[in-house]
Amino acid sequence: MDWTLMIVVFTVAIALIFDVINGFHDSANSIATVVSTRVLTPGVAVWWAAFFNFAAMFIFAPKVANTVSKIVKIDPLDPVFIYVVLAGLIGAIVWDLMTWWWGLPTSSSHALIGGFAGAGVAYAGWDIINWEKIWVTVKFIPLAPLIGLVLGMFLMFTVIWIFHKWRPYTLDKLFRKGQLVSAALYSLGHGGNDAQKTMGIIMALLFAAGMMPADEQLSLTDMKTSWIIVSCHLAMGLGTAFGGWRIVKTMGMKITKLKPIGGFCAETSGAFTLFFATHLGVPVSTTHTITGSIIGVGAVNKLSGIKWGVAQRILWAWVVTIPFSAFVSALCFEAGRLLHDFLA
Repeated sequence: MDWTLMIVVFTVAIALIFDVINGFHDSANSIATVVSTRVLTPGVAVWWAAFFNFAAMFIFAPKVANTVSKIVKIDPLDPVFIYVVLAGLIGAIVWDLMTWWWGLPTSSSHALIGGFAGAGVAYAGWDIINWEKIWVTVKFIPLAPLIGLVLGMFLMFTVIWIFHKWRPYTLDKLFRKGQLVSAALYSLGHGGNDAQKTMGIIMALLFAAGMMPADEQLSLTDMKTSWIIVSCHLAMGLGTAFGGWRIVKTMGMKITKLKPIGGFCAETSGAFTLFFATHLGVPVSTTHTITGSIIGVGAVNKLSGIKWGVAQRILWAWVVTIPFSAFVSALCFEAGRLLHDFLA
């Protein structure tokens, strides 16, 4: 096995490890509301979410993967470019693990994109960045939580208006069942958007290594690419099954207290936002989306019921995710380049 192939295999393994970490880091996004309302226990909830994370590959076209794979302009003639992908992954993993330990629901998606871009800049300067793809992502940093917030408020108002004459016990019983559906929908959206980001990174790696033409398209029916789709969704599903209880507590219990009706509205509005973004091929933050939805639902009940101090901590974590992961990835790339020059 030659050196380039060894690095490619190692980087694919790191990418799948990132997907597992992404799964347990972001599992809270899928299950926080259904756990905080006590519709499901944490153990059952993570497996419920994991199944629908995996099933998403049969529903969504790989448009997000195509966007991510083209964030950095790839030069397949330079073997050093392989280290750009590897360094981007390492930077994203470092940030994900740090924020998971701190219990902060930051964006694994933005960590990955920031890491890939940061390593690319370290490799060849700012001109290597495909700014159109970056801008699409950056626009949705505020848009995703805002859409989730507005939809969450609208859906909550609508449901309250429709069911305002129902007895609380009957209403609670209905929406406890409804949350099983809304949690499943949100997990589908989560798997459909987030797993595709790693798929895009693996595609970029294979382009850079000259193992796949730049115009290759991902397809479940094509043996050359189906393994990428299946392995990424499987890795994310396994990661979700491991869970992320630290972040569940922040998302489902510290921002605002939810009842089943609120959990249903938050998950449904978040799922709609993710379906919309994935259809457009935009790599959005599932964390941002569900946080906005939870705040929107909580604001309908009582603005003072939202713990804005926690929300502010989360906001600052969002702001620093892309630059921090980019910086770490740039350092990792420089280390990788020195190693490559030493071994050459």
